[in-house]
Amino acid sequence: MLSRFLSLRAALLLSAAIAVAGCNTWWRQTLSDYPVFFTPGSAALNETAKAVIQVAADYAKQHTNQNVVVNGYTDLSGSAAANAALSAERAKAVTEQLVIDGVARERIHYNANGPSDALLSGQADRRVDITIGG
Repeated sequence: MLSRFLSLRAALLLSAAIAVAGCNTWWRQTLSDYPVFFTPGSAALNETAKAVIQVAADYAKQHTNQNVVVNGYTDLSGSAAANAALSAERAKAVTEQLVIDGVARERIHYNANGPSDALLSGQADRRVDITIGG
C-alpha cells in the first residue's frame, strides 16, 4: 500500500514538473527547480527520477545561458560520514544523467549537503534538487 502511495506521489510530482516546465511565466525563465527522490540508502535512479531529470535537461538545453546546480541531500539516519558520501553519490548520479540527456558537463555544478537541509526526516530529505537559473 505504501509503495502504491509513493508511486502515485512520484507520478503527481512528475506531472507537476512537466506542467511547470512548459510554463512561460517570467519566473520560470530565471529559476527552475526539479526535485529527484531516492529510496533510503540508495543513489540509484528509478524511472520516475530519470523522467524528472529529462524534463530538467530539456529545460536546461533551451536555456543555455543559465547555470545548472545539483544539490544532493540525505535524511537524518546514518552517520555524518555515510550521509556526506551518499549525498555526493546522489548528486553525481543526477549530474551524469543530465550529461547523458544532453546538458554540457561544464554547465553543471554539484554539491553534497548530507542532512544539512533536512525537511521532514523522510522521503523529502532523500533527494537531489536540480536548480536551473539564478
